[in-house]
Amino acid sequence: MTWHNDQVSAKETEKIISIARECLAIEGDFVELGCYKGDTSLLIAEVLRDFGSNPVENLVEKSAKKLWIYDSFEGLPEKGKEDESEIGRDFRKGELMVGKKEVKARFLRAGLPVPIIKKAWFSELTGEDLPEKIAFAFLDGDLYGSIRDSLRLVEDRMNAGGVIMVHDYTNEALPGVAKAVDEWMASKDYKLMRYESLAVIVIK
Repeated sequence: MTWHNDQVSAKETEKIISIARECLAIEGDFVELGCYKGDTSLLIAEVLRDFGSNPVENLVEKSAKKLWIYDSFEGLPEKGKEDESEIGRDFRKGELMVGKKEVKARFLRAGLPVPIIKKAWFSELTGEDLPEKIAFAFLDGDLYGSIRDSLRLVEDRMNAGGVIMVHDYTNEALPGVAKAVDEWMASKDYKLMRYESLAVIVIK
């Protein structure tokens, strides 16, 4: 099933699904930081469900894969100076707010396993709030501080061969996303590819 998503394009959706499937071969769980309505979360959950129903030879055990999602469920935080953009005025504090119960209800209606859902600002999370090993991370925090904190949280738990995908990397309305990614990548020896507005980082 293809879930309608008003924040992620159809082409981006195809890429997310494709890379998530490739990461099934990597040991570790899947995480999403910034779930909004849960549209992308549902897509990722379907990938994991299909894998669990039809395990492929030479892939890691199906029981090892879980989905963890994180969100403030209070909308966007306050912007920083890195996020200022003339065309990004609509992204104000409190925008894009959806409740945790609403997201959970969507999984129940879809007949998909409810993921591990954690309500918090990303700056409040520590490594202990994340799975020990991560194979696939989708970061959609929209603002500089949220992406910076998300990268800090996942970096030490990513397995070799795993992928970090960052949404809005080329979105001129949200310049803080690219700034946070570029600063983080400056000290890393990872490969970064671009696809639509996605930054795709392959962990060595």
